[in-house]
Amino acid sequence: MDLNSILFQGTILLLLFSWCTNAADSITQSQTISEGRTLVSAGGSFELGFFSPGSSTNRYLGIWYKNIPVKTVVWVANRRNPIKDLSGVLMINNTGNLVLLSQNTTSIVWYANSTKQASNPIVQLLDSGNLVIRDGNDRNSGNYLWQSFDFPTDTLLPGMKLGWDLKSGLVRTLSAWKNWDDPSPGDFTWRMELHENPEAVMWKGSEEYYRSGPWNGLRFSGAPDLRPNPVFKFNFVSNENEAYYEYLTSDKFVMSRMVMNQTNYSRQRFIWIEADSTWSLYASVPRDNCDSYNLCGPFGNCIIGDSPICQCLKGFQPKSQQTWNPMNWSQGCVRRTQLSCQGKDKDGFLKFGGLKLPDATNSWVSKNMSIEECRIKCLNNCSCMAYTNSDIRGGGSGCAIWYGNLIDIRQLSAGGQDLYVRMPASELGEAKDEQKTRVIVKVIVAVTAAIISGMLLIAYLICKSRTKFSDQAKGKILPWSKRFHIINGIARGLLYLHEDSRLRIIHRDLKASNVLLDSDMNPKISDFGLARTFERNQTEGNTNRVVGTYGYMAPEYAIDGLFSVKSDVFSFGMLLLEIVSGKKNRGFNHPNHSLNLIGHAWKLWREGRPLELIDVYSDNSCTLPEMLRCIHVSLLCVQQLPEDRPNMSSVVMMLGSESLLPEPKEPGFLIGKNSLDVDSSSSKHQSSSTNEISFTQLEAR
Repeated sequence: MDLNSILFQGTILLLLFSWCTNAADSITQSQTISEGRTLVSAGGSFELGFFSPGSSTNRYLGIWYKNIPVKTVVWVANRRNPIKDLSGVLMINNTGNLVLLSQNTTSIVWYANSTKQASNPIVQLLDSGNLVIRDGNDRNSGNYLWQSFDFPTDTLLPGMKLGWDLKSGLVRTLSAWKNWDDPSPGDFTWRMELHENPEAVMWKGSEEYYRSGPWNGLRFSGAPDLRPNPVFKFNFVSNENEAYYEYLTSDKFVMSRMVMNQTNYSRQRFIWIEADSTWSLYASVPRDNCDSYNLCGPFGNCIIGDSPICQCLKGFQPKSQQTWNPMNWSQGCVRRTQLSCQGKDKDGFLKFGGLKLPDATNSWVSKNMSIEECRIKCLNNCSCMAYTNSDIRGGGSGCAIWYGNLIDIRQLSAGGQDLYVRMPASELGEAKDEQKTRVIVKVIVAVTAAIISGMLLIAYLICKSRTKFSDQAKGKILPWSKRFHIINGIARGLLYLHEDSRLRIIHRDLKASNVLLDSDMNPKISDFGLARTFERNQTEGNTNRVVGTYGYMAPEYAIDGLFSVKSDVFSFGMLLLEIVSGKKNRGFNHPNHSLNLIGHAWKLWREGRPLELIDVYSDNSCTLPEMLRCIHVSLLCVQQLPEDRPNMSSVVMMLGSESLLPEPKEPGFLIGKNSLDVDSSSSKHQSSSTNEISFTQLEAR
């Protein structure tokens, strides 16, 4: 054999070896995918090939995550028509369509029709998990002739649309696998319902199972978990061309998927946690019985924690008391007093707060109306039963009105909306009297609670039984719901000191050991030995004697002796970071760097990995969106410059709302554990503590 023959054969072997070892992300008409060969997206995120699910021996063409140890299939081509042997071949036929053949039967198992014939068809697997057909001669690589994202199976990936292309009539629907061994479509589906006010609905066979509620500008009204956060962005589009929902991740390294699970009839959102090599459940619906579609019937309100959980709206009563008592609420409620609808003074509207909005099948929407115009339009139509803003952003805009019975309403503990329900004048008068009574009762309860809280605080001081939620032993037994309760309590307490008391009080030493907890985990800010009082028109002060606790002191106070409400805000932000992470700022150690807790949090934030800051001891009852929002707020509070930090009234609002938050700027004290806590060249005399026990310098106030 001559040298040229050896070189030629070597080249052929090298090409074959390259194909086998470095899987391509695309094929042309001259190439195929068969058993043992796969496509791998350019960035190595996804892989396409043949697989057998569970204990089944059937073969399917599917797409799964490439770079994780747990094989997780996200799309199946031939889910209705499995291949019984290893003879499957994927190829582009002579008309430019993608076909899956079974060689032993010479039959087409599955095919994908392109929207038009390409002169140079290419099939490519993208890093998004989308399998596409495009024309290789088209300079715009984003022009797809067909894409798997238009034909989802049981999984919704970031960038995938759930909904309608109204021009082509294409509808993108998710349907669960029948079981773990069989990816064929089950009876558990999720689709966008095209009302005047579209909403996403899950179906169990032919029965409506769960309804998202209409989109309100930020999220679906029945999905409070869809809060704006640094991990996810949620989009909803509804116009003459299309109606769809999608979600995106802020970082390409965040792996997330939504799956329809027929085993327990739930839709689950997962996030991949690299440190644990596992999928972590981020959110799941239905969440509870009140998510069951129309559980309480017309004009019924489902309230978790009440007994029974179904209650009639104010002004209504059970249609059948006999069936209502045995916990059968399907007949719902009827009005105690019928509407007159004979003039604008005969009827009015009663506001109900914190609701999931009713089924939007019989509704109407205008994006341009004010809320007052919406009220008038509803009042002038005897069939109109309720109205509200269609968009809650920026204080509210637009108009949504409902005709006929109001069904599938539930009370939400957070994130619900206002709904104005039509009532006869007599019911409105009664409601006003009840409101006056409630105000009087609230005042009495508030005064009583203040007296009791004071007694509890005195008891703690006498017994010297301080409960510190920062202790590691306590961290394991404090579920997130209690931690969030403590966070909000401290925020409201600090707000009172700064804005609601007769004199403005700057605490100057807010830290974990200066927060007392009663038996119900209600926090009380204590130890006012370093506090300074201001007149209402005074906003800041300075001192030559810096006193407090390193690790909680704001930079301008520790270095220059300047203190204000914003220095307390910095301390609160530090405390918030400690509660979420379960770690103390001082003495914080990380195996991969020498940053303190603030620096570590900032590093994770900038890298799009804030989830890694969350305490590993947090139980499964926590809601990750709430925790992410707390991390976001904490970083806003510990920003370097005082003027960039929010005041406590803004902090309280941020913690309790779902509005978009500004991006935080660089925090103060981004230092390593071997660095000095303050500038050693400062001429200020500083009295501080490194063991979180405050040293107080007595000085005139």
